[in-house]
Amino acid sequence: MKTSRAMAVSGLLIFTLMTASCSTVTGAAVGAGSGAAIGAGTGTGAGHGALIGTGIGAAIGAIYDITK
Repeated sequence: MKTSRAMAVSGLLIFTLMTASCSTVTGAAVGAGSGAAIGAGTGTGAGHGALIGTGIGAAIGAIYDITK
């Protein structure tokens, strides 16, 4: 029961963030996915690569939102 409630709340939070700043969230998601893949492929760890990719993707998405 707690898991489904947490998933519903996190889904609503993600939806709210996407409507407020779509490019930032999209950049973070794409960055996390690609960072995890690169980290797993190079042997440094998918978690570490996902964290770095999330930060870089969110920064690029925010810059795109500002300059758009």
